[in-house]
Amino acid sequence: MDNIFIQLGKNKIFMITLSAWLIAQTVKVTLGVFQEKKFDFRWFVGTGGMPSSHTTGAWCLATSIGLEYGFAHVLFALAASFAIVVMFDAQGVRRATGKQARILNKITEDIYWKGRLDEEKLRELVGHTPIEVIVGFLLGILIAVMAKLLFG
Repeated sequence: MDNIFIQLGKNKIFMITLSAWLIAQTVKVTLGVFQEKKFDFRWFVGTGGMPSSHTTGAWCLATSIGLEYGFAHVLFALAASFAIVVMFDAQGVRRATGKQARILNKITEDIYWKGRLDEEKLRELVGHTPIEVIVGFLLGILIAVMAKLLFG
């Protein structure tokens, strides 16, 4: 019996999904370099930004399953339901958390400049805007369809 890593490497849908996440993260880092005129490794491993790599991966997984087993299959329903939850979380809860972090950072900064507090800033970029989620959704589907056309 093959070990787990060999089995994962043979799992076409898993490898396509992992590739979709890597592509989305690479797009995110590339856009960040062009916009900020600098490289920040945290963009590659962090959350937030354009496109939503969580959404890209989730919808690539769902689409790959649909293309492989049919869109009426229970596995597609499960994966698509999971992807919908990921989308709402990415632009809902995590985005609200980012807004709260921004406000708390402003409060902390105000207190710091008055000499009363020296705390690290909270992470502000934890969620996605709706457009970042939509682009992730479309990118995930596009990658799954392209992979199906290229690799069968």
